[in-house]
Amino acid sequence: MIRSDHSAILVIVNGNNTLEEEIRERIVKGNKALYANRSLFKSNLVSRKSKIKLYWSVIRPIVVYGCETWILKESIIQRFSVFERKILRKIFGPTKEDTGKWGIKTNKELDELIKQRNRIIYVTAKRLSWFGHINRLPETNTVKKIYKLKPFTRRPVGRPKTRWKDDVRNDLKKMKLIKWAEQVQDHLK
Repeated sequence: MIRSDHSAILVIVNGNNTLEEEIRERIVKGNKALYANRSLFKSNLVSRKSKIKLYWSVIRPIVVYGCETWILKESIIQRFSVFERKILRKIFGPTKEDTGKWGIKTNKELDELIKQRNRIIYVTAKRLSWFGHINRLPETNTVKKIYKLKPFTRRPVGRPKTRWKDDVRNDLKKMKLIKWAEQVQDHLK
């Protein structure tokens, strides 16, 4: 039996425009889903491939719920990396070294085992998908109006905080997508 904590999916919004509390809650919910299904993850009767599919279909969606609107700071990336590696190490188990000793798998070994389909690539893909959706919306749509809204207030002193739009544009630059606006509109045809 597969159980998940979908009964109480909430998104935490605070006045500081920070995600730390939301991320902490997402990881707690992911741990609850992991321990609710621990018998499957510990079972020798369930293949590693099935355990990975279980992780990707049950636990990961709980942890990254609402990730389309997140700004990925280094602290958030680190917390997700630690969480995912913990689960992957449970799935793949230890490595037997040449000396005969057993040790945990390295981060590089884990990335190779999951073929680079890690959490950050997943979150980036979800954000770019949401970005494309917003840009395809008609100008009269409320979400599109909010996206294009320019606040009339003065900005605080100091370096401006990274905005979601800035983060997505950086993702587009890393992917070398220069004519993204045309590509987004091509999906409509």
